[in-house]
Amino acid sequence: MLVASLAGCANKGAHLLVGSETVSATTAEIAGEHRLFVATTRRRSAEPREVFDGERSLALNFAVTDVTVPAIHKTGALERPKNSTRDPAKYFTATAVGGYEDEAAFQAGLAKAIAARGGRALVFIHGYNTRFDEAVYRLTQIVHDAGYDGAPVLFTWASRGRTVDYVYDRDSATTARDGLERTLRLVRRAGAQRIDIIAHSMGNWLTLEALRQLAISGDRDIGGKLGDVVLASPDVDVDVFKSQMKRYGKPDKPFFVMLSQNDRALNLSGLIAGNRPRLGEYSDADDIASYGIVVVNVTDVEAGDRLNHTKFADNPVLVKLIGDRLKAGDTFVQRRTDLAGNIENLAKGLGQTAVSAASIVITTPAEVLSTVGVE
Repeated sequence: MLVASLAGCANKGAHLLVGSETVSATTAEIAGEHRLFVATTRRRSAEPREVFDGERSLALNFAVTDVTVPAIHKTGALERPKNSTRDPAKYFTATAVGGYEDEAAFQAGLAKAIAARGGRALVFIHGYNTRFDEAVYRLTQIVHDAGYDGAPVLFTWASRGRTVDYVYDRDSATTARDGLERTLRLVRRAGAQRIDIIAHSMGNWLTLEALRQLAISGDRDIGGKLGDVVLASPDVDVDVFKSQMKRYGKPDKPFFVMLSQNDRALNLSGLIAGNRPRLGEYSDADDIASYGIVVVNVTDVEAGDRLNHTKFADNPVLVKLIGDRLKAGDTFVQRRTDLAGNIENLAKGLGQTAVSAASIVITTPAEVLSTVGVE
């Protein structure tokens, strides 16, 4: 059962999912509302309005939250609260949060949403240095801007949301592998006919490990329900990735790796890892494509953050392009002229003069292209 507010004293202000008070907003001031289903290996927080903190839980916990998007929202932006007061007219706002007694109750609630939304579900796995509220807002933004109409599922693992906790976060991602595998199977049991996955940064390590485990168990495509797998800015050692893909095998449907050579976050991660390249900044697209991967190089695309690490979500053209891919599913036509024209139209419609088909380089398992798509 959802509750509109939760008790407790604020001690983290903007980083609480539920604020100390919420300013009322008119219907005209809200662009949309999205219900997110949450599976997590985070511990339930002692502060109820935080909901889940950055510490680990060996049990898989479940929740659901409704989040509104302000009418002033700009595609690719993430208008987050600045303090403990929530103003839906200005910021993404969680208007209701609820928990589930057990996995069966969560599955039943998710099943209703999946059935009502055409049998589709999107599972999002966030990256390093991400608090619970940040993960909720990011998935909401992606779903809203991409125009995704299936059931959104957030798999959130125990990141502490601090830059100094890189090793802790990496261990937390490793700990969450079984939880993600279990969640993907749960989404299938809830009736999903197509399960799309978007992973970001360190969340890619976790995602690839869970997919590897599914392959080892003989169920690598989740009972035939696995759809698109988008690996955005993957913070994964290239050799580790190759090892994972050798065990998984060439995907029946190509995975998409979105990389950028000017990703400063991954440049630093590679330095920490013994000056070894990360998949999300790797320059040899042919090498990666040989594993059955479609490589999308967005180095020349502008980012909304100074680290160039979240282009997939904060660049308006890219997030819309992902949305088009998800909506099209297996009927998506990858012709050069179609995709190039689509990018040009999106850029024009969004006022993104710096983005063109030539600024996005796609390498397919069969060939390397200097522009978008295949003939």
